[in-house]
Amino acid sequence: MQELSAEDVDRWLAAEARTLSTSTVARIKSILARAISRAQARDKVKRNIVQLCETPTGQAGRQSKALTLDRAQALLDEAQGSTTGAYVAVSLLTGARTEELRPLTWSHVDLDGDPGADPPVVPHLMVWRSVRSGGDTTTTRSRRTLALPQRVVDALREQRGRQVETRRQARERWFDNDLVFASEVGTELDSANVRRGFRRIAAAAGLNGGAWTPRELRHSFVSLLSDEGVPIEQIARLVGHAGGSKVTETVYRKQLRPVIEEGATAMGRVFPVRGRSYSDSHSPRPETAKRPGPELR
Repeated sequence: MQELSAEDVDRWLAAEARTLSTSTVARIKSILARAISRAQARDKVKRNIVQLCETPTGQAGRQSKALTLDRAQALLDEAQGSTTGAYVAVSLLTGARTEELRPLTWSHVDLDGDPGADPPVVPHLMVWRSVRSGGDTTTTRSRRTLALPQRVVDALREQRGRQVETRRQARERWFDNDLVFASEVGTELDSANVRRGFRRIAAAAGLNGGAWTPRELRHSFVSLLSDEGVPIEQIARLVGHAGGSKVTETVYRKQLRPVIEEGATAMGRVFPVRGRSYSDSHSPRPETAKRPGPELR
């Protein structure tokens, strides 16, 4: 069998770099290096030639964008009356990752809270799962419980009612997976389903649908909170960044303003329900809800 040489790896990486970003090329090089290291540990090869190779510069990735307040409002106005619309509202107003929302179950959503508890428990959702391998969130710190602005509570109530009707129509074809955002037969949406639905809503809102992706709802959440004056450290906790505020500040945040408040209270103020405010129906504990039992993070 022909032996793999450093020149072979160099040529392969250079070819991949013509279409992939530098970070992606670095990742596939790392995967190859680990595979050869395992072979080396079992005396299948004498040395790891990948370690002799440099990572070529790949293609520049598309710069992520964030919605302005006016565009975000236009998007929310269009995001009504459908499963994807509810998904857009929750993503934009909570900052949850798309891989965290797609497997979200109703058992991890509390739309009523417990205002009589001490301290009061506000409506919230538990971001404890993802579509990643094994069902775990990105990191342990990514497991968190987020208070919900009234606009999200309303959107999820409508989604639950809509799903009851969808389930009735599907009858025996329905798969009872307890999913908040499900297909017409109860199965989990894939990334392509979400992307297509999001782009239709974006286009209806006057945006270039093809120029935006669902993940930029999360970027927009960070930017809008920052613009509202929420501390970057608090935003990092809300979006579940394990490395603290550095990633949030350098990658996600697009706007800067002085510090004021945080979390769901800020989003309720930015996107109020007509005739109501967040404080009308929630206790002023905006970031996370706590109740007896395991700590809600």
